[in-house]
Formats: sequence, C-alpha cells, structure tokens
Amino acid sequence: MTRATLDTPLVGVVGDRTAKPLERAFGMRTVGDLLYHFPRRYSRRGELTPLNDLPVGEPIAVVAQVLDVRERQMQRRNGKLLEVRITDGTGTLTLTFFNQQWRGRELLPGKRGLFAGKVSEYRNQLQLQHPEYELFENREDAPGGDQLDEAAAKAWSETPVPIYPATSQLPTWTLQRAVELALDALGDVPDPLPDQVRESEGIERLGRAFEHIHRPQHDADWRAARDSFRFREAFELQLALLDRRRRAGLESSTPRLAGTDGGPLARFDAALPFELTGDQRRAGATISAELAEPHPMHRLLQGEVGSGKTLVALRAMLQVAEGDGQSALLAPTEVLAAQHFRSIVEALGPALTEELRPVLLTGRMPAAERKRVLLALVSGASRIAVGTHALISEGVTFLDLGLIVVDEQHRFGVEQREALRQKGAQPHVLAMTATPIPRTVALTAFGDLEVTTIRELPPGRQGISTFAVPEIEMPNRAARVWARSGEDLAAGRQIYVVCPAIAPGEVEAGAEEPDRGDAAGGDGRAPETADTRRLANVEETVEELRRHPAFAGVVIAGLHGGMAPDEKDRVMRGFASGAIGVLVATTVIEVGVNVPNASIMIVRDADRFGISQLHQLRGRVGRGEHAGLCLLMTTAEAGTVARERIDAVAATSDGFALAEIDLELRREGDILGTAQSGGRSTLRLLRVAEHGPLIAHAREVAGELLARDPELTGAPGLAELIAKDQEAGLLDNLAKS
Repeated sequence: MTRATLDTPLVGVVGDRTAKPLERAFGMRTVGDLLYHFPRRYSRRGELTPLNDLPVGEPIAVVAQVLDVRERQMQRRNGKLLEVRITDGTGTLTLTFFNQQWRGRELLPGKRGLFAGKVSEYRNQLQLQHPEYELFENREDAPGGDQLDEAAAKAWSETPVPIYPATSQLPTWTLQRAVELALDALGDVPDPLPDQVRESEGIERLGRAFEHIHRPQHDADWRAARDSFRFREAFELQLALLDRRRRAGLESSTPRLAGTDGGPLARFDAALPFELTGDQRRAGATISAELAEPHPMHRLLQGEVGSGKTLVALRAMLQVAEGDGQSALLAPTEVLAAQHFRSIVEALGPALTEELRPVLLTGRMPAAERKRVLLALVSGASRIAVGTHALISEGVTFLDLGLIVVDEQHRFGVEQREALRQKGAQPHVLAMTATPIPRTVALTAFGDLEVTTIRELPPGRQGISTFAVPEIEMPNRAARVWARSGEDLAAGRQIYVVCPAIAPGEVEAGAEEPDRGDAAGGDGRAPETADTRRLANVEETVEELRRHPAFAGVVIAGLHGGMAPDEKDRVMRGFASGAIGVLVATTVIEVGVNVPNASIMIVRDADRFGISQLHQLRGRVGRGEHAGLCLLMTTAEAGTVARERIDAVAATSDGFALAEIDLELRREGDILGTAQSGGRSTLRLLRVAEHGPLIAHAREVAGELLARDPELTGAPGLAELIAKDQEAGLLDNLAKS
C-alpha cells in the first residue's frame, strides 16, 4: 500500500464525506493542510474545564460532567424539552434538546465528555442548544468494563485530549478522527530543516512533531512539538525574507548620483528656511548613498507624526531628478495625494516647480487633464508624479522611473507596489509610514526591507494635550468639549471633528477597524455595533454643530471619501485657507493633511478607532504656533480593551511606546492578517507579541545559513519551501497587514 505524503489529497485518506466539509470550512485540500491545523489547547478526560465566564455568542468546546437531567413539557409549543446540566464542580451550563428524550438515556449523571456548541443565555443562565457531544466512555480507545488495570485507566484519563479550532458542522472530535486517519496513512515525512540546524536548536523531526502535537501521550510531547513548530515557522519566515532581500540586492538598477552644486537638490536645500533635524540628515544621507548604488534600494522610512518624512522623501526625488530621472509618490487617498501635491509645489517654489513640472494623477480627474498628465510622464517632461492607485493603472507610462515612494505603505498590497515598480527598470523603492512599528513586527512583516527611523521632531512644534472624554461617566466634561471648541474658534483658530461613519449606517469604505473582539465588555462577547447603537457620523454631526450656540456664525463643512474629487478639494482648500472653521470628517484626514491654524482635534466614538489611528489623528493639530488639544469622546466602559486603547493614547504622545501597547492589546490577526485566498493562515503558532526573542534568534540562524549557502544547494527542501511560500503569496500577505 502506498503511504500518504503531505501533498496527498485529503479525499483519498478521510473520505469524501469528511474531505468536502473540511475544504468548505478551512480550505483544506491535502494531508498537510489538515496536519498543520494544530489544536488550540488540550484537556484531559479526567479533568473538568471551568464554565465561568463563557463568551455568549461564541462556539466553545468544554470537558465537563453531567450533573442532572430534567424533562418538562414546553409551554408555548407542542413537545418536550430535555434539560441537562453539566458542571465543572463550581459553575454549571445547561444543555437543551427539543423532542429528543432519548438523549436522557445517554447523558446520565456522572458521565463525562466533550460538549460543543454556541453559548447563549436564557433567564440569566448560560446554555447550549442542541450541542454536539462525545462521551469519553463511548470512545473506542476507552478502557472497557473488563479492563481492571487501574494504571491503564489512570493513564487513559490523564492523556491530553486535543481541542481543535472547529465549526458547528465540524466539531473538534471529527477533526481529531480525521487527523488520526491522516497520521495512520502518513509515510516518512521528508524534513526540509537541515540536520545541523535541527540538532543545534533541539528541534524534533517533522514527522515526530506531527505525531506529538496531535497524539500526545504526555504534556511534554505536545509542548516539545509546539516549540519545534514555532521555531520552524519563525526560521522559515525569516529565511524567506532574508532571501528576498538578498535577491533584490543582486538586481541591477541605474545609479542616481547626488547632485552638483547647481542641481535641483542643492538649490532646494539652499532655499530651505529652516535647518534639517539630525534624524532627517542621517536618514537623507543613508537614502542618498543607496540611490547612488547600482542595485535598487528597498527601504522603509518610519517616524513620528510630523517628524518630516515627506521632506526626506522629496530630497530623494530631487536627487533622482538630477539625471532627468522620474519619481512617483503613491498615496492611499485622493485627499492625501492632493495634499502631498500642494505641499511639494509649495516646498519647491516657482522656479523648481516650473523646471520639474510635478503632476497629480487620481482616478476621477477629467479626461483632458488626465491626458495632459500622461503625456508629461511618458515624455519625461514631468519628473515628479503624485497620485493614488491611478498611477498603477494601464496606460500610465514613465520615460525613466527611478524612484517609487509609497506613503502609508500598510494601505497597499505588495502586488500594487510591484505593479508600479514594473513601470520602471528596477527603480528604487522607499516605503513610508507614520505608524511606528515594533521591532518584532518589523522583523516579521518587513524583514525584507532595511528600516530607517526618525524620532526627532522639528524645533518649534507645539505640544499636544490629549484627554479621554467618557460621555456616560462624565456628561459635564462631554458638554464642555463644545464650549471649549467655541473659545478657540472665537480666537480665530480652527477645529477638526472626526466621526467613524459618513451617515447613519454608512461607514467609510476601506476604513481600518481596531480589534473589536472585546470592545464592548472585554469579555469576548459580541461588541455593540452600529445596528444597536447609532455611530457618530459626518452628516448628522454637521447639522448638530450648526445648531449649537458655541458655533454660531462659524462655517462648518463635512468631508469624507464618498465625495467627488472636486468637492473634496474645494472643502480642503477652504479649510486650509481658514474660510472653513470646523471640518467634520472621517479618517480621510488621518495622514498628510497640514493646517497649522487647527488647534483642536475632537474624535467622536473614539473607541471605534485603533491606537495608531488615534495617534495619527491627533497629529493633525499643534502643527503651528498654537498648542494642540485632542479630545477623545467615548461611551466605552472603564476596564474594557476599547477604553484601554483610549487611555493609552491620552497617557503618552510617544508613538513608539503606543506601538508596543497596541501590539499587546490587539489580537494577532489584526497585526499581521489571518488568512488569504488560496493559502494557509499567515501565522499558526508564532505570536509577534510574545515571541520577539525567538523571532530575532531565528533570524540570526537563518542569516548564518544563507551566509554559508546563499542558494541553499545543501538544503533543497528549504529552497522548495521558500519557492512555494513565494508562489502562495504568504510574504506578500504579511506585508499587506
């Protein structure tokens, strides 16, 4: 009989009736897909699982003991209700079955087993309606009545029972049986990890690790297997990222040399009305040196809000322009693209603007204007292009694209950046983010990029005071928000008001969502949504403020992503000029918008935003001569994760410290993404919030291996694995996150 491999189709091992549901629920097609579906935890047949604080609305699987069984006539409909109480010794959970009295002959008091279903609540009592269950005494491997060996019975009761991520159609024991069939059919498993690495790191062989993580006899078995798989995951990821960086460094690119005394960069620097910060100078020198190399730069520039990253990027564009090369700045929104374009034109001044002819390209600009821009790019007349996704579209051609700058790079997928890169001959790439990235995330999601950090803020920037405004606990403080705003308006300053929605029930398209897992109560229960509580929105807030006495005589305008480009541009110009006193907007003003006269940022329903968004939003104020004030209005209760986010932003203005807090508070999937079409989940057992030292160590081991064997000729299994991951887009999915 031919033994199965990890690539063997599941249908031939577990049968069609099991294989089809596995593919529908989890995308599993092969034995490997199934075996990499690891248990989420382990229980024992002889222990009970705590039933207190089970999450309402969530599917669960628990080990418990039947306490008692009661049958009663239903009052409002024909039939009988069977109620079975199960216990962990302290708490209880009720199982309810309609017209299934026969289950009472199975679920006898004292019986133990696995019970699975979705938790609901009835009359303050947690329950599972028509749950799936499997009694331990019914399992084939359970000691029978004639087995009187106490030691065997004790060992059986203490053997770890894997509990799998499951669905209502595929309970954990169905997955367990499928895994056992796969393990029984599996032949020798080739191990891609070189013997030297495996032995030096104490890693179990792959086949043994599969056996131990799915069929452990002792806790030590699954712990060793879990640690082995966790290292493998970190090592393979870092190896792939380092290999991508190595290969990128082998590509040829046109060197873009630093300019002469009379060139655009020298003239721009000479006209600057201020001194560059030390961090700006250091970042600029690093980028300038890499632009002059015959290999393409791949660098991530991260820095605090207002630290001057765009100025560093503009100086790089001017260096490329020295030799008539072109640069393209890709922005995620039309508002941000237009703001960048205006800022660049203003910074260049009339002479350099006329010489370099910067252009703006967006998706909804008039046809005649678009044609003019495309002609300027293909002819090389324009050496700086600023735009949205429209820069990527067909028909956009550059004469000599030398540098791509991607602003707020996390808003773009790798394939989008690659599409723009294909419009040049191996152009240099500079990605920028104003969202500071913790080191472990940088190593994991951007490990193929060199990272430059700007922490220093330009001199003269005013501070920003941030306060949480709990509307339910402190209604007087909430009322004071609008009175305080009126004082600044009367003094000639301007105000932002940010809302999570455009109109009732209409959230901004593509808006980022924070971790909603426990925004309502911190207990894993379903969060309150716009269906149950009306979210603050631009449309209604504009009307509300126009009626408020504190805003009498003030021009108030709304701004959101659904508006026509010309209308958005008109509103932004009006706010920038001071004609509009209050701008009520969605997060389209999150980054890049620069109005020095704006002094107050009010965020309504601030619990609907993530830490990085709140930090970005408050960076819109305090950019001129007036100190900034950020007021985070919320109805989130004290003690919830949503409130913790708000309190964290109010407690510190250090974006790097907030990034670490964000990493601790957010769920893993929200940091790195949890799945992509046609592939496995991005990370299985590795958690960047917990395993930073392991990730860093795995990177060192991977780097040493590549230094000895750059093409991995001595580790063909690893080379094949990296190629498969590249083809499946796993690294691209990480970078999108």
